[in-house]
Amino acid sequence: MRKGSLNMEKLKLNNMPIRYKLIIHFLLISILPSIGLGLLIGWTVDRIVEEQSNENTVQLIGKVNTAIESDVENLQKITYLISFDPGVQKFLKGNVTGNGQRGSTEGNGESAEYNIRKFLQGFTTLSSEIAGIMLVNSEGDFISNEMYTRSGTRLTEEAWYKQAAENKGIFKIVGHPYGRAVMSHVDYKESEVVSAVRAIVDPETQVVQGVVLVDLKLRVIAETARDVTLGKTGYLTVVDDNGEMIYAPQHPFMQKIPAGLFTESSGITSEIVDGRHLQLIYRTSPFTGWTTMGVFPMDESAFGVREITFNVVTFVFVVCMLGMTASFYLAYSISRPIGQLASFMSKAQSGDLTIRYWGNRSDEIGLLGRSFNTMLAQIGRLLSLTELQARQKREAELRSLQAHIKPHFLYNTLDTIHWMARSKEAEDIAEVVQSLSKLFRLGLSKGSDMIPLSDELEHIVSYLKIQHVRYSSKLTYSIEVEPQLQELYVLKLLLQPMVENAIYHGIKERRGPGHLSIEVVERENELYLTVRDDGAGITPQRLSLLKQRLEAVGTQDSGHMETEAPLPDSAGSGYGILNVQARIRLTYGKPYGITLESEPGSGTVVTVRHPVVRDSYPAKD
Repeated sequence: MRKGSLNMEKLKLNNMPIRYKLIIHFLLISILPSIGLGLLIGWTVDRIVEEQSNENTVQLIGKVNTAIESDVENLQKITYLISFDPGVQKFLKGNVTGNGQRGSTEGNGESAEYNIRKFLQGFTTLSSEIAGIMLVNSEGDFISNEMYTRSGTRLTEEAWYKQAAENKGIFKIVGHPYGRAVMSHVDYKESEVVSAVRAIVDPETQVVQGVVLVDLKLRVIAETARDVTLGKTGYLTVVDDNGEMIYAPQHPFMQKIPAGLFTESSGITSEIVDGRHLQLIYRTSPFTGWTTMGVFPMDESAFGVREITFNVVTFVFVVCMLGMTASFYLAYSISRPIGQLASFMSKAQSGDLTIRYWGNRSDEIGLLGRSFNTMLAQIGRLLSLTELQARQKREAELRSLQAHIKPHFLYNTLDTIHWMARSKEAEDIAEVVQSLSKLFRLGLSKGSDMIPLSDELEHIVSYLKIQHVRYSSKLTYSIEVEPQLQELYVLKLLLQPMVENAIYHGIKERRGPGHLSIEVVERENELYLTVRDDGAGITPQRLSLLKQRLEAVGTQDSGHMETEAPLPDSAGSGYGILNVQARIRLTYGKPYGITLESEPGSGTVVTVRHPVVRDSYPAKD
């Protein structure tokens, strides 16, 4: 059913006027490529813009991480410098009192605690990003330049102190100082600072001697991240390793980071928050453990792509309109002269052979028109020739009818002689006359060129009977053929020239009686008819020349070979077998024909290669 519908569609397309076919063709080659190019450009631009946007965002995040890591690294160095100070070492070992109590004085007349506080004050003065520094020993005493605690607070029980002690001297950022008992003289909000701690460990006993607490102003991180904008409304946010936001703008798209969002150290993901599709690009700093994340709506990233797509669609639309206009014009300019030529042909088909194409075009249509004029002139000449040939054919048929009167008269005369011989009991004469009558009848074959093999063999038998009467004691013969082969068709008078040559040039020339055999076999859908005699044979010179003439039949040299002198050592020129060779080659082609083998004193073998034909209408290969 599907195949039938496809054929119907094809037939409908073939039946369309050429103008519409050309229009469809031009539209297909102009509009479809334009649409395909537009889609390809849109897809390519979308992919490239997205890749470049993501790459730029990753680079910006990397720069922000580098800046934050630099600030945090400065805090780490400060904690190391503090731990190496001799006064701090004395405080950690309990030789200096803290908590604002008056202790021993040093060489400058100031107390040791004052000197340490002054030492810490120098760091906050040089590094404006530091909000405050507190030094706590293992007894819970502290010294700070900007920070203090509530009375009755034991700092060694604070969560940040315990985290520092657990890290055994490794610098750690603990995030915003929510819920701690430490306060600052400058009223910083808990969300405005980030705390970092490091335990000071005795290098010999690995015992924690105290902890350095440093508060970093959040504005340092905010200024670094705030300067980066992603699109129109996108932003950067910094999240610690617990998912708590270190920094976020005033009105972030995401108030809370979903658990398990960051599965790798960096990546690109998306989330739907309050019905808005957000794209998230993040990278985690291995030094701070913080994750810097870019957040921006997906529709903003697609805005530029939509603008480019609109321009591409506009371009494709303009190209399509121009293509349609050009298609109609070209289709009309091509189909109009073709339609005129088709009209001329229609008039010629109706019988008006005087119509002619008039035009001076030099393209294919002009060439076709001039060929049309030549064809009409040739048709006129052929019609005149056909009329002449028809008159000649009628005359030839009349002459042929008159010529057939003579063979019929000869048949009747031979039949009268045959019955007269029977009445006089001259059986040998009667048999010869009957064979001669059959020979004439089969030779004519009612004008047909193809006859059954059985008729051809009957013709040969009649001929051999006549020759056997003449050479009764010198000639014997045999015929071998399978019964089913006798129904095949062969060319008329195929074997008689070979049999005649075998008798007159072979058996007749030998001493004593001779034998002639005829064999018909079928091999590989081909018929082989062999005439073999044990006569005098053919000399090598005559055999070579005869083979050359047989091979030349059907070529340009055949006419020249046939006019040559008779073959040496013979009374004739082999015209009979050359005629058979020519008829076979003209009917079936060069692969078929006669092969000849002979040796002097050993006889001759002639084989005819003939195709298997099962009807009387041969087809040339």
